[in-house]
Amino acid sequence: MRILLLGGGGQLGRDLGPLLERRGHQVVAPAHDRLDICAEGAVARLLAAEGVRRVVNCAAYTNVDRAEAEPERADRVNRLGAQLVANACALAGVPLCHLSTDFVFGGAPSEAGRAWAESDPPHPLGVYASTKRAGELACLESGAPLFLVRTSWLYGNRGPNFPLTILRAARRGGVLRVVDDQVGAPTWTMDLADALERLLKTEAFGTYHLSGGGQTSWFGFARSVLDQVGLTTAVIPVSTRDWGAPAPRPSFSVLRADNWRHLGEPPLPDWEDALRRYLGSEPAVTRLLADP
Repeated sequence: MRILLLGGGGQLGRDLGPLLERRGHQVVAPAHDRLDICAEGAVARLLAAEGVRRVVNCAAYTNVDRAEAEPERADRVNRLGAQLVANACALAGVPLCHLSTDFVFGGAPSEAGRAWAESDPPHPLGVYASTKRAGELACLESGAPLFLVRTSWLYGNRGPNFPLTILRAARRGGVLRVVDDQVGAPTWTMDLADALERLLKTEAFGTYHLSGGGQTSWFGFARSVLDQVGLTTAVIPVSTRDWGAPAPRPSFSVLRADNWRHLGEPPLPDWEDALRRYLGSEPAVTRLLADP
């Protein structure tokens, strides 16, 4: 299958593209300087020229805190870019897989501790979450055959991510302060990429929640990273309020994958199992631990 991958240089795209190719797909992944998804007609022209059968849109403005000071830039990519991609897919009749986020669920679930289902109404907080929800709505309204996929707490094999940030901070020494009142599900990009490839081969269009199994806080995530590599660095839990980040974060954004299970697919692996496999396969982790 010939697949157009947008945002192929991002955290997910860098793992998804090679995985798709290993499984026999042809991947067209133009760099950002060669294709601006926010330029009117750019994606439509590429679809006409390349003859692709699926489009995967991983492109996004993802700096949550900076978005508060740059709402126009966040809106341009997350809403307008998504809209133009979806409209091009609708015009060409090409199915679109659009990646979104747990951040659209900024409120409290109807039952304490109940994971968010695909059918739950989103309530985004902050610029990043609001622009990502606007992008979702643009895709849904476009009429394109759509896989709308939400994921959470993503970390990948290449590029900056939470586990590497924690390990680098631990190697510098001192006590780490990590937020403990935000709960979600860490998701390894390789596990998500595997699920996306399986989904793309279907025509079961709809909204899907695809994230790691189980749940934890950022504090628990950090503690597990250190424990799994044998570091005894002290970690102090702090509240979101005391941390003082510019953008609001969901306090509980665990996702429930009802629609994925209805396809007969197994859930994504538990987040601690995924983290163990990631730490054992990431060259940057090996280098960090080897440094004196």
